Amino acid sequence: MSRIGNRPIDIVEGVDVKFEGNRIFVKGKLGELNLLIPDGISVEIKDGKIFVKRSNDTKKLKSLHGTIRALINNMVKGVSEGFTRQLEVVGVGYRVSLKGSNELQIEVGYSHPVFYKIPEGVSVKVEKNIIHLSSPDKQKLGQVAAEIRRIRPPEPYKGKGIRYVGEHIRRKAGKAQVGAK
Repeated sequence: MSRIGNRPIDIVEGVDVKFEGNRIFVKGKLGELNLLIPDGISVEIKDGKIFVKRSNDTKKLKSLHGTIRALINNMVKGVSEGFTRQLEVVGVGYRVSLKGSNELQIEVGYSHPVFYKIPEGVSVKVEKNIIHLSSPDKQKLGQVAAEIRRIRPPEPYKGKGIRYVGEHIRRKAGKAQVGAK
């Protein structure tokens, strides 16, 4: 019995949900998302709620049941409210700026600036050393944030690099002086 998979999903006002074949479409004020429903999982829409059910109790379907329900819930929340992530650039001389409407120029200690093209569906805003990312698609947003962070992950000695706002970096001690009197 899946605790998460059995919970119904409330359809928020302003969100339109359609089910065609084995694909579910969710449309709202922030965009439209769709998801392919695997065989063995069924989706039912009634009384302003979405119910996700599985056909049998095989291990594969049990694991997919809660996952599909969570993905559909994220789609409903995404097209109505949206998701945001914030990245912070920390380091002397480290900068980030927006070139055009969909490309970041990131200067983080390399001999050249790094250019990162923002994919369609993700909007970006830069304020000083903080990158604000927002999108209705939670998966795409997390992937973009992870790719930007991977350009220069925070290092453990001084904490320089790109990190999520509020992320705690475990710091290591520097060199210890041995034999100094």
